[in-house]
Amino acid sequence: MKIADLIPALAWLRGYNKGQFAQDATAAFIVTMLLIPQSLAYAMLAGVPPEVGLYASILPLVLYALFGTSTSLSVGPVAVASLMTATSLGAIAEQGSASYLTGAITLALLSGAILIAMGAMKLGMITQFLSHSVISGFISASGIIIALSQLKHVFGIQSEGDNLVTQLQTLFASLGEFNLPTLVVGISVVAFLLLARRYAKPVLMALGLSSNTAASLAKTAPILGVLLSLGVVFGYDLNAQGVAITGHIPAGLPSLGVNLPSLELIKSLALPALMISIIGYVESISVGKTLGAKRREKVKPNQELIALGAANLASGVSGGFPVTGGFSRSVVNFDAGAVTQLASIMTAIGIMIASLFLTPALYYLPKATLAATIIVAVITLVDVSILKKTWDFSRSDFYAVLATIVITLVLGVEVGVASGVILSIVLHLHHSSTPHVAEVGLIAGTEHFRNVKRFEVETLPRVLCLRPDESLFFANAAFLEDHIMAVLSERREVCHVIIQCSAVNDIDYSALEMLENLNAELDALGITLSLSEVKGPVMDHLTCSGFLQHLTGKVYLSQFQAFKDVAQMNP
Repeated sequence: MKIADLIPALAWLRGYNKGQFAQDATAAFIVTMLLIPQSLAYAMLAGVPPEVGLYASILPLVLYALFGTSTSLSVGPVAVASLMTATSLGAIAEQGSASYLTGAITLALLSGAILIAMGAMKLGMITQFLSHSVISGFISASGIIIALSQLKHVFGIQSEGDNLVTQLQTLFASLGEFNLPTLVVGISVVAFLLLARRYAKPVLMALGLSSNTAASLAKTAPILGVLLSLGVVFGYDLNAQGVAITGHIPAGLPSLGVNLPSLELIKSLALPALMISIIGYVESISVGKTLGAKRREKVKPNQELIALGAANLASGVSGGFPVTGGFSRSVVNFDAGAVTQLASIMTAIGIMIASLFLTPALYYLPKATLAATIIVAVITLVDVSILKKTWDFSRSDFYAVLATIVITLVLGVEVGVASGVILSIVLHLHHSSTPHVAEVGLIAGTEHFRNVKRFEVETLPRVLCLRPDESLFFANAAFLEDHIMAVLSERREVCHVIIQCSAVNDIDYSALEMLENLNAELDALGITLSLSEVKGPVMDHLTCSGFLQHLTGKVYLSQFQAFKDVAQMNP
């Protein structure tokens, strides 16, 4: 492997110029303004001290900038990974304890190691086995759980639970004890952020700003919400009236180092780390590819695994928790004009400055503001339309999505993500194991064969032409054999079977055995078996296996030749 492939940053560093620097610097400033409140908020969601959110937004950005292949992706703490972190650690440690923070760091290290190992094994194609609709259902359900988990901070009450049922029970039990000043602050910030999301861009454009600049600045509204609510709490001494504040946030940079976790802790967190890694990678690669398509840049899945792994290792080494590519900050980074990953490095510098000098000013920052920031951010994660879309398009997908949402809401994110992954695999195997098998016939006046159910075609009663629209392997071999024998049991006049292999790109040993058995069964019934349009790699397998020597029919170059040939044979 070339060093340029391992460190993609070398490519854009060679031709870097002043114009790119100006664009990256502008984007970095805007993303920093967004990332400061997000980092603090997601640290609260993960159950770790607020400064840890800042730590997780420094070194990981630098490592991804060096190893990542997306010029726009911005990594750091995100909502779903933060919730999964809190859920994973809630069973083994108490929030606020040293062991809890150790667990968060261990999760980051394990996630980093898992992602790098997956990248080394070229497992970037893992997203192909995960149903987008199922993962969308999981993320939507997680967004609902995240929003509900933050209502306790908005109302100033106590509640707990990592699923919908427990959260609602504890919320309603404590609702009568809400703190009015806290509620006013929380609702005010939520309303401000929602209004800013809708009207800030038009207002900024009316002031003369370009569309992209206005859109980028509008998305930094959370920092203004932080400043306004902080000023109100400080000015009116609302903390004395029960408004919970972040309090003292230590100034300074994280100390770098690794304290090897115990084997018992590693065993406890290995599976959660794997789930966080998979969901984080799916979210990150989706955002990276979406933004990359707009610039016609290629995002390399295997290298992205290594880059995200390096970012998580960096987070663990610097005392942080699991990170991944975030949708909102990446879009802001893109819209603000970032052209290289130097924008992320400059963002990391901005967070470093905030960690060194600005944390004392955040003493009076109300937790209700951070909760409001999270709630407004995760609203975009909830996609109820996926249920209607899958219902209209594919009922099997609909039931899988619905099951994932219900399981996540009722049993929590850990069981939900596991069920989402399992259901994705089950869906993939279901679709592959029950392939579409079309009976085809000749379109009059042509040499083309099409599905008899969709076109007016010519067929012969004694010839059965079938086209399996899938490669043949262990999961679907028996299905094809059973399908052919079922058709023949109803059509006694058939004496020739032709399998059109135009959609068969590969064949495994189980499928080869099926063809051998099918050939023997048909021969016993006095029926010949022929193949047409067999692709080169498949033909190689059939030839070296000796199957063709026993084939009762022939292998034809085209389906048209096969059809005409058997039509001329005696019954």
